[in-house]
Amino acid sequence: MDDRQPKEKGNIPVKKELLAEKVYQGIRRMIADYRWKPGVRVNVMKMARELGVSRTPVWEAVRRLEQEGILQSIPNRGVFMAETSLQRSVEVIQARGTLDLLAVRLAVSRMTKRVLDRINRCLSEQLQAIESEDVVRYSAADFQFHRLIYTASGNGYILELFESIVLRMRPTRLKILPALPSLYLCHQEILQGLADGDPERAEKAMIRHTQIVLNLTQESIRSSLERKEIVRWAKERFASRQ
Repeated sequence: MDDRQPKEKGNIPVKKELLAEKVYQGIRRMIADYRWKPGVRVNVMKMARELGVSRTPVWEAVRRLEQEGILQSIPNRGVFMAETSLQRSVEVIQARGTLDLLAVRLAVSRMTKRVLDRINRCLSEQLQAIESEDVVRYSAADFQFHRLIYTASGNGYILELFESIVLRMRPTRLKILPALPSLYLCHQEILQGLADGDPERAEKAMIRHTQIVLNLTQESIRSSLERKEIVRWAKERFASRQ
């Protein structure tokens, strides 16, 4: 009896830690699935009900995600999805591109028919999303496409890095719809390289994939700067007429 009682007490923190981690991972999945757009308020009570837990572990997860720069608590207003600047996005995309290249290089020699079939289903989902102009649906399928490659790489560490980076790319107002057909074609080339056991083909397509997203982001930065400059000039000209 004496030996058993401390163990029962000792299990309580362990259970709380497991619950906290489960809730944290659940909210991460919600974010990865584009549940909330940048700047949108996140309802903590609703999350707790959906996950079937009290508010305490949800708030613990929110604090962790705040430290990671994914969520933001604003006093007297609530919790919001943080917004990543386009300049910061360039850095994230560059890092992601390097990891993507490593993942596909490792995955080529480990690819199986089962994984290839699952990747192909992701591409079918992406094509339907392009046809319906559904960016959220496309992004979910895109996440699964790349995650399958990272998983096939056999390197658990870069898989963790990938999932972390994806979350940091979520809070961005990047208008990616026009680039989806080009990205889809890159995915087709990557799949063909994986299926043929041709690392060079898969890697070249992955490099093009990264460059498309990078060019789109840099163009958005230029457009934003031009827009701000025009607005500044117009305000100064209007003020000079007063």
